[in-house]
Amino acid sequence: MHPDVEILRAAIRVPTVADRDPALTDLEPFARLHALLAEHFPLLHAQLERVDLGDAAPRALLWRWAGASPDRPVVLMAHQDVVPVTPDDPWTHDAFAADVVETAEGPAVWGRGTLDDKGQLVAICTAVERLLADGFEPAQDVWLSFGADEEVSGPSAPAAVAELARRGVEPWFVLDEGGAVAGQAFPGVSAPVAVIGSTEKGTTTLSLTVTGRGGHSSTPPTRAPAARLGRALWRLDREQFGVNVPGPTVDLLRRLAGHLPLPLRALLAGATRTPPAVLGRVLVAAGPETAAMARTTMVATTLVGAPAHNVIPARARAEVNLRIMPGESVAAAVEHVRAAVDDDEVVVDVVEANEPSPLSPTTEPEAQGAFALLERTVGAVFPDAVVTPYVMMAGTDSRTFTAICPRVYRFAPLRMSKEQRASIHSYDEHVHVAAWLEGVDWYVALLRGL
Repeated sequence: MHPDVEILRAAIRVPTVADRDPALTDLEPFARLHALLAEHFPLLHAQLERVDLGDAAPRALLWRWAGASPDRPVVLMAHQDVVPVTPDDPWTHDAFAADVVETAEGPAVWGRGTLDDKGQLVAICTAVERLLADGFEPAQDVWLSFGADEEVSGPSAPAAVAELARRGVEPWFVLDEGGAVAGQAFPGVSAPVAVIGSTEKGTTTLSLTVTGRGGHSSTPPTRAPAARLGRALWRLDREQFGVNVPGPTVDLLRRLAGHLPLPLRALLAGATRTPPAVLGRVLVAAGPETAAMARTTMVATTLVGAPAHNVIPARARAEVNLRIMPGESVAAAVEHVRAAVDDDEVVVDVVEANEPSPLSPTTEPEAQGAFALLERTVGAVFPDAVVTPYVMMAGTDSRTFTAICPRVYRFAPLRMSKEQRASIHSYDEHVHVAAWLEGVDWYVALLRGL
């Protein structure tokens, strides 16, 4: 096996799971990961400036690679932490064994974090180490920001942003995880689609709580709390948000038009002139992935009721996760939920709220266009891919960096099938060896192209 892949496997074997309560996070795996990086990337550790973020984010990693000019610095991001693995997840190979498995597409490394997001972290470090070994000096400063608590919206990214702001660093662009070189991304498109997030939806969680009479299940009251909560969730499912097709999605459809069957080609080639309601119906009909491009989404994720099957809960609670489309707001989304529930006995509270990120430019003049650089680099390493901006559905640490940078992009240079994308935060997450090595080549090409 390629020696660089062995480093990736070693990183996957370290279960760096962060907890929302920092006191409950096991620190030992993070220390092991840091030692592993120091062992396998000695030039990076010797030649880059390590910036200590102190007690604000003690496990975060922030490095500065001094370039020929301090102007137009660049930030490359990834995160060290992974989501936990539950005993019920039907992994076909141990989530932290990093087994190499033969697949129809060639060997793949199996394990939690291969795609989200240690695959990207180790690829960046591998590219930097390779360039340092060649004596390469980047054209401008390059910052590496590797948070330790992205999955729990922890303090790593805000601490890094605060440090860069303190130093007066104004990045030319920031690149974090996000889109990918996605196969089977859009019905009718056979070519892989390299989707680069130019914004991301706002991630918000609401709680719906009903209190009332509990007791023994043998003497149930009318409209028990659980039933009332169930009705509220049914109403939410019925009253989804309306269609909203933002600029990046229109651009995506226009760029894909030439790769679609004739019935759709004419419609989407003129996407800028097609009514948004029509575009929205096309996206919704194409499946869940594309439907999420057309509107704010909401779905119930957790339900809490009685501790036993023969007890009527006096308090029933659900959490609803929303992904809010750019151009909309948390406040408007909360009002939509309250209006859809239409029940004063159901208390709606905000648990966590993040507004949608600002739109990053994708059509700047060539001399200033960070997006154009990303696009050219994708074309050089993935010549078969269609490159397009898109709205990222998930939340990333990069949203914090919009406070100091107007050009924040989200892209992992890895080929991913539909099945692989579905494995993120689920089970059987894996990356193909050839695809990961391509990802390393992409970062090398990007850094050389600055």
